Amino acid sequence: MKWIEDFQLFLFDLDGLLVNTEVIHHAAYVEMLKKRGFVLDWSYLKYSAAAHFNDNALKEEIYSKFPALYEMEPNWNILRDEKNKLYIELLSVSKVNILPGAEKLLLTLKEKNKKRCIVTNSFKYMSDMIRAKVKVLETIPHWITREDYIKPKPNPDCYLHAIELYGKKGDRIIGFEDSLRGLQALVQTPAISILICQNLDPRADLFLKNDVFYFKSLEEINLNAVL
Repeated sequence: MKWIEDFQLFLFDLDGLLVNTEVIHHAAYVEMLKKRGFVLDWSYLKYSAAAHFNDNALKEEIYSKFPALYEMEPNWNILRDEKNKLYIELLSVSKVNILPGAEKLLLTLKEKNKKRCIVTNSFKYMSDMIRAKVKVLETIPHWITREDYIKPKPNPDCYLHAIELYGKKGDRIIGFEDSLRGLQALVQTPAISILICQNLDPRADLFLKNDVFYFKSLEEINLNAVL
C-alpha cells in the first residue's frame, strides 16, 4: 500500500463501501412496499442501479412500477420515512459485515496517522448503530452524516464540507465511493476519486476519466502504477 503515502486526507462513503448495509436498505424498501400491498421483486442489482444513480431515480422507478402507490401516497418523503423506520428495525437484528479490504485499509491508515473521514448520506443515529456493530469503524476519527449538510449526494456539499473541515492547503486528497450517485458528488471536488463495486454500471463510463479509477474491491486497489 505504498500509494497511501501520496495522500494526506482520505474520504470514505459508508454503506456498500465499508460495510454491507446496502442489502438491508433494499430489504427495508421491499418490506415497506409489502406493508402497503405491493410486491417489489427486484434483485439487489436492479435496486442498486436505481438507488445509486441519483436522488430521484429510485422514486421514479418505484412509482412507475406501482402507479397505484402514487395514488395512495404521492409524498415520497413519507414513504422514505416508513422505509427508514423499517431499516432501523432490520439493522438492529442484522449482522453487519466489513467488506473485503476495508479493515486492512482502515488499520493501515490509523497506523500511519493519516487524516480520514466518513462522508455518508446516512443519518447519525443510523451510522452510530453500524459503528457499534463494526468496531474497526471506531478507528475513523471524523464523521460527516446527513445532519451536517443541506443537499445530499450527488450534490458535492458533503464532501466539500469534509474537505473544508479536515483538509489544508497543499493536501492531496483521495475519496472512495461504491455508487455512481456518490461518485458524481466526489468528482466535483479536488479529490482523486475511486469507484469500488463488483458490478460496474454501464453509466459509469460518464465518470471514469482522469483522476477517477475503478476497482472491484478495496483489497484490489493498486494505485502505484497509475498515480
